[in-house]
Amino acid sequence: MSITLRGVAGAGGIAIGHVHLVSETTVDVVHLVLPEEEIFSEINRFDSAIRETRTQLEMLWGSIPDNAPAELGSFLSLHIMLLNDPALSRDPRTLIEEQRCNAEWALMQQLEVLLAQFDEIEEDYLRERRADVIQVADRILKVLAGHSVVHSHAQLATDVDTILVAHDLSPADMVQYKDIEFAAFVTDAGGATSHTAILARSLGIPSVVAMHNAREMLKEGELVIVDGTQGIVIVEPDETELAHYRQLHADWAQKKISLTKIRTEAAVTMDGVAIELMGNIELPQDVAEVHENGGSAVGLFRSEFLFLSRDDLPTEEEQLEAYKAVAEALKGQPVTIRTLDIGTDKIPRWFERGTGINPALGLCGVRLTLAQPHIFQTQLRALLRASAFGKIQIMFPLLSETRQIRQCLQHVELAKQSLREENIAFDEDIKIGGMVEIPAAAINVAGFLKHLSFVSIGTNDLVQYTLGVDRGDDQVAHLYNPAHPAVLHLLAHVIRTANRMGKEVSVCGELAGDPRFTRLLLGLGLKRFSMHPSSLLAVKEVVRTTDTGTLEASADQILAIDDEDQVLPLLDTLNV
Repeated sequence: MSITLRGVAGAGGIAIGHVHLVSETTVDVVHLVLPEEEIFSEINRFDSAIRETRTQLEMLWGSIPDNAPAELGSFLSLHIMLLNDPALSRDPRTLIEEQRCNAEWALMQQLEVLLAQFDEIEEDYLRERRADVIQVADRILKVLAGHSVVHSHAQLATDVDTILVAHDLSPADMVQYKDIEFAAFVTDAGGATSHTAILARSLGIPSVVAMHNAREMLKEGELVIVDGTQGIVIVEPDETELAHYRQLHADWAQKKISLTKIRTEAAVTMDGVAIELMGNIELPQDVAEVHENGGSAVGLFRSEFLFLSRDDLPTEEEQLEAYKAVAEALKGQPVTIRTLDIGTDKIPRWFERGTGINPALGLCGVRLTLAQPHIFQTQLRALLRASAFGKIQIMFPLLSETRQIRQCLQHVELAKQSLREENIAFDEDIKIGGMVEIPAAAINVAGFLKHLSFVSIGTNDLVQYTLGVDRGDDQVAHLYNPAHPAVLHLLAHVIRTANRMGKEVSVCGELAGDPRFTRLLLGLGLKRFSMHPSSLLAVKEVVRTTDTGTLEASADQILAIDDEDQVLPLLDTLNV
């Protein structure tokens, strides 16, 4: 009798194969109180483990195949950056000295502090970086214990129908498996925006993450079906299930082939409407994946990673180099860079402020940068200077009132004036835009657009704020519904208002990369989509097979619905 296990959809697609359990070497950490005379040698032992771990990661980074997804190198670079962070490489040394404890215990104590900080983060992508911190710390622990950090995979060399099942997989693990083909990944840890899921999407390999106990429940060699679209794993399927999923797998495999053929094709509808498909990125290196998937530009560059996981603020020069690298890599195509978007839920160590009662409603987004003008001015100067090397656009997050926009524009003018006085080149006509993430911004978008060149709709937060639902909370996540009539009405209002005013409007949240919503968004008048690079080809295919002639009427029909349960069936009809 078959059993169905449910997790979180990591990467779409179907895989049928046999389980291979990734052997996990665990390190039991005990607390030792060391004699005073051993403290110096214990600190040296810790420092040696840091150096060895850094060497391992750098060697893995250097062995990444040329045809590997661009994000693999980016994620390994992030692990190296985390390793160099004083929180992991320096603070445990202080604990060893002050508490006279062993290196392993000091590292675990510091890890608990860091993970508690990540647990308070609201944004999914940033919160799931806690897994990266755990993976780096685990590698240090294994070096301290003298354990091998290479997973056993000798038996997998010729089996392309293997379903890899692990508690978690790090970017370093992915490099170690670079010469082995897999049918799918299944992990207990992670989430939809974990690096395992992102890499699986980049590789086009089905995955289900956040299974919690699959590593314990599944047996070596067991036959399973992995449905990466639905986020389920079927254990020991019967013949009827096998026949059904074999057909789905064949259809999915054919779809993958057809998508690769349109990579260089234009994103134009059947009736000749040109659509701009752009990528969302977190690091300058991510531009390569946007290009690999046929993206025309970068619609959202999150600048937060320059500011997190460090003891001090990034300098103007450090920021300039990052922004300049993206601008030059795009070779004249635009990149929209969102100014610092952190808040009381994800405060880095360089900024000391008490946590608010409700972080999502506290000092976050543009509210924080307006409250910290020295941070804002440094970033704006770096952005403006980088605009001399490419087509940079600046975007402000979490706007709620026109007064904030006027204040932001005053800061931009102040930064421009300081550069003029120093004879430093920048784009005088740089475009300035804002995020529409909360209902107030959506409702008053006409007032916003009197001051801005463009707006971009962040659907993840717009859904959360409109419905009052934290999708990271398992108890209410089922209420998070981007197809809710209230959300759709706000989307329609923003898109149609911007079009009427002749201003650019895009969607940069997850809705932009969901092919189920592509035709609805086209029917609402959207012509600019920005999404995770791995979603670009699937959305492009929908665009190229769509005639927009009747879409506006279909969209209006959906907008007339006031029962959320009736929306998805109509969407399905629209996508036939």
